[in-house]
Amino acid sequence: MSLNESPQKLYNVGLNYKKADISVRGAFSITKENQVLLLKEAKENGCEGLFVVSTCNRTEITGFAEHPFELISLLVKYSKGKVEDFIHVSNVYKNKAAVNHLFNIGVGLESQILGDYEIVSQLKNSFNQAKKLGTTNAYLERLINLVLQASKEVKNKTKLSSGTTSVSYAAVQYIMDTIPEYNNKKILNFGLGDIGKNTCKNILHYTKINDLTLINRTHNKAKNFKEKNPEITIKNLNELTNELRYTDILIVSTGANYHTITQQHIEEDKEMLILDLSMPENVDLALKERPGITLVNVDELSKITDKTIETRKKEIPFAETIIEQYKQEFNDWISYRKFVPAVNALKESLQTIQGHEIDFHRKKINNFNEEHAELITSHMIQKITTQFVKHLKDDETSVDQSIEVISKIFNLKELNLTEND
Repeated sequence: MSLNESPQKLYNVGLNYKKADISVRGAFSITKENQVLLLKEAKENGCEGLFVVSTCNRTEITGFAEHPFELISLLVKYSKGKVEDFIHVSNVYKNKAAVNHLFNIGVGLESQILGDYEIVSQLKNSFNQAKKLGTTNAYLERLINLVLQASKEVKNKTKLSSGTTSVSYAAVQYIMDTIPEYNNKKILNFGLGDIGKNTCKNILHYTKINDLTLINRTHNKAKNFKEKNPEITIKNLNELTNELRYTDILIVSTGANYHTITQQHIEEDKEMLILDLSMPENVDLALKERPGITLVNVDELSKITDKTIETRKKEIPFAETIIEQYKQEFNDWISYRKFVPAVNALKESLQTIQGHEIDFHRKKINNFNEEHAELITSHMIQKITTQFVKHLKDDETSVDQSIEVISKIFNLKELNLTEND
């Protein structure tokens, strides 16, 4: 299916850190459970392709619709946000602009920390979830595959990801920059999503902290993670409050749609640094009022920049060149899918003419060599269709206009030839 076979267009609707602060992003965040419900409703309503991405920095729906409000309605329905608020912070991209936006996201150009590649696994997971639920199509699959290929090439051939700068690393860097004798502190990491895993790995890699405890709401995930990282201590969820009594630094990345850390979890006179990496925020903001508590969220962490970011900015033109190559490959694929039905229809029309002419001459000419006539005319049909394909592939050709002319000349079946935006 291509954009030209349906009145529906490809849209990307959503919001991100550029216009929406963390509280607004939290309101429009869509839980994993609600993402499934959203995709199921879209499928029931005849969706021709759609997937959802909801991370700490963005919530976006990419899919086909006759009007973007169809997707906006789904986003609002399955989050806690309101349409009137969405209007002020939203982005709506259509067709080519939507494609370009996805490429920029995939290679890290749209990340809150330039070159942050945590979005890549999130993009993969979101698309795979949609694929399992049957809300993807060949168009979106081809697009995502090329986005991921471009991402890999940018990572391998440029310095856009040079150094180590991501939300998970920024958390560790914040600890190293602000906490005296941090190697002697007790850290509790609560949550084991992508960011939680990466934060644990960064703590082990960049510090000499030997008192790192992990608690996850699904304990088996914590056990599996410990098998590969035996230096970590794991505890059960019911031990959370007790563990917090002895914790100096708490890192929260639970990804829930409610406060997983409340005032009741932490003693009144407790001194503690809390880094909330969740979206929406999973730590009760009332804790920030306590004199012994320092509470830092994702937006504050993302302000941590150094010369690494400046190095990365110089790599943007190289990344954009790679993106253009993959976008061209995608456009070539779209063009091919667009003109193949027309070429086949032309070939069928010529074969019909061929059949009529051979039948006519067989009746009119004595000893007519039907086999030779069919062989010669078949070669002519092949040459005509091959020449037509070459014409359509030419950079200066307007594919839609050429197909329309051929369709009128040969009375081909009507084709939807709307030019993509």
